[in-house]
Amino acid sequence: MTDKPTVSVLGTGIMGAAMARNLCRAGLGVRVWNRTREKAEPLAADGARVTGTPAEAVDGADVVLTMLYDGNTVLDVMREAAPALRPGTVWAQCTTAGTELVPDLAAFAREHGLVFYDAPVLGTRRPAEDGQLTVLAAGPEEGRRTVEPVFGAVGARTVWTGDDGGAGSASRLKLVANSWVIAATAATGEVLALAKGLGVDPRRFFELIEGGPLDMGYLRAKAALVLDGELSPASFAVATAEKDARLIVRAGERSGVRLDVAAAAAERFARAAALGHADEDMAAAYFASFGDGGQAPT
Repeated sequence: MTDKPTVSVLGTGIMGAAMARNLCRAGLGVRVWNRTREKAEPLAADGARVTGTPAEAVDGADVVLTMLYDGNTVLDVMREAAPALRPGTVWAQCTTAGTELVPDLAAFAREHGLVFYDAPVLGTRRPAEDGQLTVLAAGPEEGRRTVEPVFGAVGARTVWTGDDGGAGSASRLKLVANSWVIAATAATGEVLALAKGLGVDPRRFFELIEGGPLDMGYLRAKAALVLDGELSPASFAVATAEKDARLIVRAGERSGVRLDVAAAAAERFARAAALGHADEDMAAAYFASFGDGGQAPT
Protein backbone atom coordinates (compact mmCIF):
# COMPACT_ATOMS: atom_id res chain seq x y z
CA MET A 1 0.00 0.00 0.00
CA THR A 2 1.19 3.55 -0.76
CA ASP A 3 0.89 6.63 1.44
CA LYS A 4 -2.40 7.31 -0.36
CA PRO A 5 -4.68 4.39 0.38
CA THR A 6 -7.62 3.35 -1.73
CA VAL A 7 -10.80 4.10 0.18
CA SER A 8 -14.26 2.60 -0.12
CA VAL A 9 -17.02 4.90 1.16
CA LEU A 10 -20.24 3.07 1.97
CA GLY A 11 -23.04 5.59 2.34
CA THR A 12 -23.17 8.87 0.41
CA GLY A 13 -25.79 10.90 2.20
CA ILE A 14 -25.20 14.43 3.51
CA MET A 15 -22.01 13.51 5.33
CA GLY A 16 -20.71 10.57 3.30
CA ALA A 17 -20.85 12.42 -0.02
CA ALA A 18 -18.93 15.40 1.38
CA MET A 19 -16.33 13.11 2.91
CA ALA A 20 -15.91 11.21 -0.35
CA ARG A 21 -15.35 14.46 -2.26
CA ASN A 22 -12.63 15.52 0.15
CA LEU A 23 -10.97 12.13 -0.15
CA CYS A 24 -10.93 12.60 -3.93
CA ARG A 25 -9.49 16.11 -3.56
CA ALA A 26 -6.72 14.68 -1.38
CA GLY A 27 -5.71 12.43 -4.27
CA LEU A 28 -6.85 9.16 -2.74
CA GLY A 29 -8.44 6.46 -4.86
CA VAL A 30 -12.13 6.44 -3.92
CA ARG A 31 -14.93 3.96 -4.60
CA VAL A 32 -18.43 4.85 -3.42
CA TRP A 33 -21.64 2.94 -2.89
CA ASN A 34 -25.10 4.01 -1.80
CA ARG A 35 -28.31 2.02 -1.58
CA THR A 36 -29.96 4.67 -3.76
CA ARG A 37 -27.37 4.84 -6.52
CA GLU A 38 -28.58 8.23 -7.75
CA LYS A 39 -27.18 9.81 -4.59
CA ALA A 40 -23.73 8.45 -5.39
CA GLU A 41 -23.64 9.19 -9.13
CA PRO A 42 -22.64 12.89 -8.83
CA LEU A 43 -19.41 11.82 -7.12
CA ALA A 44 -18.14 10.41 -10.43
CA ALA A 45 -17.48 14.01 -11.52
CA ASP A 46 -15.14 14.36 -8.52
CA GLY A 47 -13.15 11.29 -9.52
CA ALA A 48 -14.84 8.61 -7.44
CA ARG A 49 -15.73 5.24 -8.93
CA VAL A 50 -19.43 4.58 -8.38
CA THR A 51 -20.15 0.93 -7.67
CA GLY A 52 -23.29 -1.16 -7.75
CA THR A 53 -22.80 -3.27 -4.60
CA PRO A 54 -20.97 -3.00 -1.28
CA ALA A 55 -18.82 -5.98 -2.27
CA GLU A 56 -17.74 -4.26 -5.49
CA ALA A 57 -16.91 -1.11 -3.54
CA VAL A 58 -14.66 -2.80 -0.96
CA ASP A 59 -12.91 -5.19 -3.36
CA GLY A 60 -9.20 -4.36 -3.11
CA ALA A 61 -9.71 -1.31 -0.87
CA ASP A 62 -7.15 -0.48 1.81
CA VAL A 63 -9.71 1.37 3.95
CA VAL A 64 -13.46 0.91 4.22
CA LEU A 65 -15.29 3.94 5.60
CA THR A 66 -18.92 3.47 6.66
CA MET A 67 -21.18 6.52 6.95
CA LEU A 68 -24.69 5.11 7.11
CA TYR A 69 -27.91 5.76 9.05
CA ASP A 70 -27.32 3.62 12.13
CA GLY A 71 -25.44 0.62 13.51
CA ASN A 72 -27.88 -1.99 12.26
CA THR A 73 -27.63 -0.58 8.74
CA VAL A 74 -23.83 -0.71 9.01
CA LEU A 75 -23.93 -4.39 9.96
CA ASP A 76 -26.32 -5.23 7.14
CA VAL A 77 -24.17 -3.44 4.54
CA MET A 78 -20.91 -4.92 5.81
CA ARG A 79 -22.43 -8.39 5.61
CA GLU A 80 -23.21 -7.67 1.97
CA ALA A 81 -19.61 -6.57 1.49
CA ALA A 82 -18.14 -9.55 3.37
CA PRO A 83 -17.33 -11.78 0.36
CA ALA A 84 -14.90 -9.16 -0.98
CA LEU A 85 -13.30 -8.04 2.30
CA ARG A 86 -9.57 -8.79 2.62
CA PRO A 87 -8.02 -9.67 5.99
CA GLY A 88 -5.94 -6.70 7.12
CA THR A 89 -8.24 -4.10 5.57
CA VAL A 90 -8.77 -1.08 7.82
CA TRP A 91 -12.38 -0.31 8.71
CA ALA A 92 -13.16 3.26 9.82
CA GLN A 93 -16.67 3.10 11.23
CA CYS A 94 -17.86 6.73 11.18
CA THR A 95 -21.62 6.24 11.57
CA THR A 96 -23.12 7.46 14.85
CA ALA A 97 -24.12 4.00 16.05
CA GLY A 98 -24.44 4.62 19.77
CA THR A 99 -22.79 2.30 22.28
CA GLU A 100 -24.86 -0.88 22.18
CA LEU A 101 -23.76 -2.08 18.75
CA VAL A 102 -20.06 -1.21 18.88
CA PRO A 103 -19.16 -4.66 20.32
CA ASP A 104 -21.11 -6.34 17.48
CA LEU A 105 -19.33 -4.21 14.89
CA ALA A 106 -15.96 -5.01 16.45
CA ALA A 107 -16.85 -8.72 16.51
CA PHE A 108 -17.66 -8.60 12.80
CA ALA A 109 -14.28 -7.00 12.19
CA ARG A 110 -12.49 -9.75 14.13
CA GLU A 111 -14.38 -12.47 12.25
CA HIS A 112 -13.18 -11.05 8.94
CA GLY A 113 -9.67 -10.05 10.02
CA LEU A 114 -10.34 -6.31 9.70
CA VAL A 115 -8.50 -3.61 11.65
CA PHE A 116 -11.39 -1.83 13.37
CA TYR A 117 -11.58 1.87 14.23
CA ASP A 118 -14.51 3.31 16.14
CA ALA A 119 -14.44 6.72 14.44
CA PRO A 120 -17.60 8.86 14.59
CA VAL A 121 -17.25 12.45 13.41
CA LEU A 122 -18.34 15.71 14.99
CA GLY A 123 -19.76 18.27 12.59
CA THR A 124 -22.55 18.81 10.07
CA ARG A 125 -22.90 19.48 6.35
CA ARG A 126 -20.74 22.60 6.04
CA PRO A 127 -17.77 21.32 8.08
CA ALA A 128 -18.00 18.04 6.16
CA GLU A 129 -17.92 19.89 2.83
CA ASP A 130 -14.96 21.98 3.99
CA GLY A 131 -13.00 19.03 5.38
CA GLN A 132 -13.26 20.56 8.85
CA LEU A 133 -14.85 17.69 10.77
CA THR A 134 -13.44 16.50 14.07
CA VAL A 135 -12.79 12.77 13.95
CA LEU A 136 -13.17 10.97 17.28
CA ALA A 137 -11.17 7.76 16.92
CA ALA A 138 -10.26 4.68 18.88
CA GLY A 139 -8.24 1.80 17.46
CA PRO A 140 -4.89 0.05 17.38
CA GLU A 141 -1.59 1.83 16.82
CA GLU A 142 -0.50 -0.53 14.06
CA GLY A 143 -3.18 0.54 11.60
CA ARG A 144 -3.00 4.28 12.14
CA ARG A 145 -0.47 4.93 9.39
CA THR A 146 -3.08 3.64 6.94
CA VAL A 147 -6.09 5.44 8.33
CA GLU A 148 -4.56 8.81 9.23
CA PRO A 149 -4.47 10.11 5.61
CA VAL A 150 -8.20 9.34 5.46
CA PHE A 151 -8.96 11.16 8.69
CA GLY A 152 -6.73 14.02 7.57
CA ALA A 153 -8.66 14.42 4.32
CA VAL A 154 -12.10 14.60 5.95
CA GLY A 155 -11.27 16.40 9.19
CA ALA A 156 -9.37 19.32 10.66
CA ARG A 157 -8.24 17.24 13.62
CA THR A 158 -8.40 13.74 15.03
CA VAL A 159 -9.03 13.16 18.74
CA TRP A 160 -7.76 9.73 19.78
CA THR A 161 -9.71 8.26 22.68
CA GLY A 162 -8.09 4.83 23.02
CA ASP A 163 -6.32 1.89 21.42
CA ASP A 164 -9.29 -0.50 21.44
CA GLY A 165 -12.02 0.44 18.98
CA GLY A 166 -14.26 -2.30 20.31
CA ALA A 167 -14.42 -0.58 23.68
CA GLY A 168 -16.43 2.23 22.05
CA SER A 169 -14.69 5.14 23.77
CA ALA A 170 -15.00 7.34 20.67
CA SER A 171 -18.71 6.56 20.31
CA ARG A 172 -19.28 7.35 23.99
CA LEU A 173 -17.61 10.74 23.61
CA LYS A 174 -19.67 11.39 20.46
CA LEU A 175 -22.92 10.77 22.36
CA VAL A 176 -21.85 13.18 25.11
CA ALA A 177 -21.09 15.85 22.50
CA ASN A 178 -24.34 15.20 20.63
CA SER A 179 -26.33 15.45 23.86
CA TRP A 180 -25.17 19.07 24.14
CA VAL A 181 -25.94 19.80 20.48
CA ILE A 182 -29.43 18.33 20.79
CA ALA A 183 -30.19 20.15 24.05
CA ALA A 184 -29.04 23.46 22.58
CA THR A 185 -31.10 22.92 19.43
CA ALA A 186 -34.24 22.07 21.38
CA ALA A 187 -33.76 25.09 23.64
CA THR A 188 -33.30 27.37 20.62
CA GLY A 189 -36.60 26.21 19.15
CA GLU A 190 -38.45 26.68 22.42
CA VAL A 191 -37.05 30.19 22.93
CA LEU A 192 -38.31 31.22 19.48
CA ALA A 193 -41.66 29.50 20.03
CA LEU A 194 -42.19 31.18 23.41
CA ALA A 195 -41.27 34.56 21.93
CA LYS A 196 -43.85 34.03 19.19
CA GLY A 197 -46.49 32.91 21.69
CA LEU A 198 -45.90 35.92 23.94
CA GLY A 199 -45.69 38.39 21.09
CA VAL A 200 -42.02 39.19 21.77
CA ASP A 201 -39.81 40.20 18.87
CA PRO A 202 -36.99 37.59 18.93
CA ARG A 203 -34.53 40.32 18.02
CA ARG A 204 -35.12 41.84 21.48
CA PHE A 205 -34.00 38.55 23.04
CA PHE A 206 -30.80 38.51 21.00
CA GLU A 207 -30.13 42.14 21.91
CA LEU A 208 -30.65 41.27 25.57
CA ILE A 209 -28.04 38.47 25.65
CA GLU A 210 -25.59 39.97 23.14
CA GLY A 211 -21.96 39.71 24.23
CA GLY A 212 -22.83 38.08 27.56
CA PRO A 213 -22.34 34.56 28.93
CA LEU A 214 -25.76 33.47 27.61
CA ASP A 215 -24.90 34.36 24.02
CA MET A 216 -23.39 31.79 21.68
CA GLY A 217 -22.80 31.35 17.98
CA TYR A 218 -24.66 28.04 17.73
CA LEU A 219 -27.84 29.59 19.16
CA ARG A 220 -27.73 32.40 16.62
CA ALA A 221 -26.91 30.10 13.70
CA LYS A 222 -29.78 27.69 14.38
CA ALA A 223 -32.23 30.50 15.17
CA ALA A 224 -31.35 32.20 11.88
CA LEU A 225 -32.33 29.07 9.93
CA VAL A 226 -35.82 29.28 11.43
CA LEU A 227 -36.17 33.05 11.26
CA ASP A 228 -34.97 33.20 7.65
CA GLY A 229 -36.86 30.09 6.51
CA GLU A 230 -33.65 28.38 5.36
CA LEU A 231 -34.18 24.91 6.81
CA SER A 232 -33.36 23.11 3.55
CA PRO A 233 -30.98 21.68 2.61
CA ALA A 234 -30.41 20.33 6.09
CA SER A 235 -27.05 20.48 7.81
CA PHE A 236 -28.33 17.75 10.11
CA ALA A 237 -31.82 16.47 9.53
CA VAL A 238 -34.66 16.24 12.05
CA ALA A 239 -35.05 12.49 11.49
CA THR A 240 -31.37 11.84 12.15
CA ALA A 241 -31.42 14.06 15.24
CA GLU A 242 -34.33 12.01 16.61
CA LYS A 243 -32.34 8.82 16.03
CA ASP A 244 -29.31 10.23 17.84
CA ALA A 245 -31.42 11.56 20.72
CA ARG A 246 -32.87 8.09 21.27
CA LEU A 247 -29.37 6.57 21.18
CA ILE A 248 -28.35 9.04 23.88
CA VAL A 249 -31.37 8.19 26.05
CA ARG A 250 -30.71 4.45 25.75
CA ALA A 251 -27.03 4.88 26.55
CA GLY A 252 -27.99 6.84 29.65
CA GLU A 253 -30.50 4.19 30.73
CA ARG A 254 -27.89 1.45 30.36
CA SER A 255 -25.58 3.49 32.57
CA GLY A 256 -28.19 4.28 35.22
CA VAL A 257 -28.52 7.91 34.11
CA ARG A 258 -31.89 9.56 33.46
CA LEU A 259 -31.72 12.11 30.63
CA ASP A 260 -34.96 14.07 30.67
CA VAL A 261 -33.85 16.75 28.21
CA ALA A 262 -32.65 14.24 25.60
CA ALA A 263 -35.87 12.23 25.97
CA ALA A 264 -38.00 15.35 25.53
CA ALA A 265 -35.90 16.43 22.55
CA ALA A 266 -36.44 13.05 20.89
CA GLU A 267 -40.20 13.56 21.18
CA ARG A 268 -39.92 17.12 19.80
CA PHE A 269 -38.02 15.83 16.78
CA ALA A 270 -40.61 13.08 16.29
CA ARG A 271 -43.46 15.63 16.37
CA ALA A 272 -41.65 17.90 13.93
CA ALA A 273 -41.10 14.94 11.60
CA ALA A 274 -44.80 14.03 11.81
CA LEU A 275 -45.61 17.60 10.78
CA GLY A 276 -43.58 17.16 7.60
CA HIS A 277 -40.15 18.45 8.68
CA ALA A 278 -38.23 15.15 8.84
CA ASP A 279 -35.78 16.08 6.08
CA GLU A 280 -35.29 19.68 7.15
CA ASP A 281 -32.55 20.94 9.42
CA MET A 282 -32.86 19.85 13.05
CA ALA A 283 -33.66 23.49 13.93
CA ALA A 284 -37.12 22.71 12.51
CA ALA A 285 -37.88 21.09 15.89
CA TYR A 286 -39.19 24.63 16.51
CA PHE A 287 -42.42 23.61 14.78
CA ALA A 288 -43.08 20.88 17.35
CA SER A 289 -44.21 23.62 19.75
CA PHE A 290 -47.37 24.19 17.70
CA GLY A 291 -50.11 21.64 17.25
CA ASP A 292 -50.92 22.88 13.76
CA GLY A 293 -47.28 23.10 12.69
CA GLY A 294 -47.08 26.82 13.35
CA GLN A 295 -45.20 29.37 11.31
CA ALA A 296 -41.72 30.79 11.59
CA PRO A 297 -41.50 33.80 13.91
CA THR A 298 -40.97 37.21 12.40
